[in-house]
Formats: sequence, structure tokens, C-alpha cells
Amino acid sequence: MAQTLPLPTEPQLGPRPFYLAETMKDGALKTRLSTCTGPFRKSDFSIAHRGAPLQFPEHSRESYLAAARMGAGVIECDVTFTRDRQLVCRHSQCDLHTTTNILSVPALAAKCTQPFSPADPATGKKASAKCCTSDITLAEFKTLRAKMDAADPSATTVADYQNGTPRWRTDLYASPGTLMTHAESIALIKSLSAKFTPELKAPEVPMPFDGDYTQEKYATQMLDEYRAAGIPASDVFPQSFDLNDIRFWLRTTPDFGKQAVFLDGRYATPGFDHLRPETWRPSMPELKAMGLPILAPPIYMLLTLDGSGRIVPSPYARAAREAGLDLIAWSLERDGPLANGGAFFHRSIKPAIDRDGDTLTVLDVLARDVGVRGVFSDWPATTTFYASCMGLQ
Repeated sequence: MAQTLPLPTEPQLGPRPFYLAETMKDGALKTRLSTCTGPFRKSDFSIAHRGAPLQFPEHSRESYLAAARMGAGVIECDVTFTRDRQLVCRHSQCDLHTTTNILSVPALAAKCTQPFSPADPATGKKASAKCCTSDITLAEFKTLRAKMDAADPSATTVADYQNGTPRWRTDLYASPGTLMTHAESIALIKSLSAKFTPELKAPEVPMPFDGDYTQEKYATQMLDEYRAAGIPASDVFPQSFDLNDIRFWLRTTPDFGKQAVFLDGRYATPGFDHLRPETWRPSMPELKAMGLPILAPPIYMLLTLDGSGRIVPSPYARAAREAGLDLIAWSLERDGPLANGGAFFHRSIKPAIDRDGDTLTVLDVLARDVGVRGVFSDWPATTTFYASCMGLQ
């Protein structure tokens, strides 16, 4: 079992949260946050989204350590499986071509579902590849190195394809890139005295896999690894985009299921509108009646603009709270610089966003007006800073 790793006596936030506070629009919130000097404390409000992937390769040991040092009280491992049915931390089953160096390892690149195909400028064809954890064994997975999640679609060589990190991220801390099994992530996060939020990723291969590996076996295996490590269910917040997984946990492992998190991906369903309750199926009361404890949509679904252009809770947010559902939002610090209003995560409030400091304004509405219990962030220092300055747990 991993030894407890030494952490700073107080979270180390670095300059970014203070930069964000200084660039806020003038007002009482800016005054309070820009004059906040601590003390800063670890907080369960601060949830590390894949670790600290704004600057560290996601789901790497280095990313998790950075998140813990920034005061994240809860750290995420997205869980998927290898060819020999071992659980590992990757954002999706088939992202190895963008999140690792697999294409630079000929013996393993040859096992990819879709080998690298270069771009063809003459026809407009983009470069592509598809490499899955289920293409390789755990032993092979462990020989890889994590990198920043990115690819260059105009690349004509593997080296160029893998060199696509956005300018607002960085490769400065990417060279170690230690990949993690799910069990290793449990031992590490336990040693950092943080809590766990594993996400059961949707398989990208037909299930049952390899004959008899069913979705239920997969969902059970994930939680069994916490039991094997002696982790109390109260420290684990299992997540899934599949409501059937949540129902399965509620039925078979109620000690874990009572704080399961339904990641609401219904925004991708034709006709769904977070502003129109008649498009929500199931409804908020129906979700609550199923026993669902925690609902987690993308940030934009929880927010809208009022007639004065102020950011306020959306009908979706109000209905969820009225039904008695706890809320978690995702993912802060993922849209890059906000000078142009942000991207996916701010799309419902884009007219109100014009500077990086609006990150903290959004966070304040989520915390104080929506009443979320936590926020996933690509840079947990920001959420830790806000939680400490505002007296959140």
C-alpha cells in the first residue's frame, strides 16, 4: 500500500486564482476575493477534473499530485478497461492516440483499432487514429507515457500529430506522464487524504466484451476495487452518464449508490432544452423518486441570463433543487481564455463573459445562487481559493 505522501501544510495555489480575482469586473465580489489572503484549506467543494489537466497530462500521477497540492478534496479517475479486463484511468476507452505516446511505439501502434492515417492537404482529408485501452493488455498499457490530450488534424507524421497541445495549455510538465491503473489511483488518492469520484466510462466496444464481460460485471468491478483497498463507501462518489449504471449501484451496492452521481449528458439528445422542463425525460421529481442523490450537468445547463444580462440560475437548476437533488457542476477552467465568451461550458451565458476573471463570477453564482455542493475544475487552485475565501467546506 502506498505510503502517505507529504503535502504542504496549506494548499499551494500559485498566482492564477489571484490573477483571476484581479481581472474581475469591479464590485463587492472582486473586492472580497482580491483582498483574500487565506488561510487556504483543502475543500470537498474543489473537485479535481482528471487531476489538474490545465497544465499536467490528465489522469497521470503527476496530475493527481498537483491537484492534491492545490487543495482538491475530491479527485477523479475516469475508469475504463484493458484487453485483459483490468481497470485503468483514462477519459475514454479510445483516447490513447491523443492522451499517450502509443503511436510512437510501433509494436503497440500496430494493435490500435485504427492505425495513424496522415492528413492529405490535396483532398482535405484530416489526420486520424483510434487507439483503445481494450486494444492492449495492462502490461502493455503500463509501458506507455501520458501526454497532454491533443492531436493535430493537419499532421502528415505521427510526431506532428502528437504535437497539438493548445497554446493556452502547456507541455512544460508533460514529460514524466505516469499512467495509472484504477487501483494505483485509489492508493495514491488515499495517501493524499482526498476522496474519490470514479467515473464508469461508456464502453466503445460491444458488451459483453470478449464473451462474458458484461456492463454489470464492469460496474461491480469498479466498486470492488474500493472495497479491496479498504476505502469506506462514504468517501466514494461513483459517476456515470448511464442512468442504468446508477440504478444498478442503488440496487446492488446501496452503500455506494446513496452518493452516486448521474452525469447528465441529455444535452446531446435532440429536443432537450435546459430552459424547457417539458423536454426533460425523466423529470426532476422522477429522478428523485428513483433514488438518485446527485445530479451533475455541464455548467451552462445550470445558468442563464436575466433581462438585465446578469448570470442567474436556470430553470433546470431551480427545478433540481426544488426536487431535492444535490448538484455538482462541470467543468471550470476548461474553455480556455474567456475574452471571447468561452466555449461549450459557458455557452448559455456567453454575452456576459468577456474576461478570465468571469471564471470566479460564474463560480460564485454556482455556489451561492444555484447551491452546488462542488465544482469540477481543470485547475483546482481556483475552486480551492474560492471555497476558502467564501468559507465553504
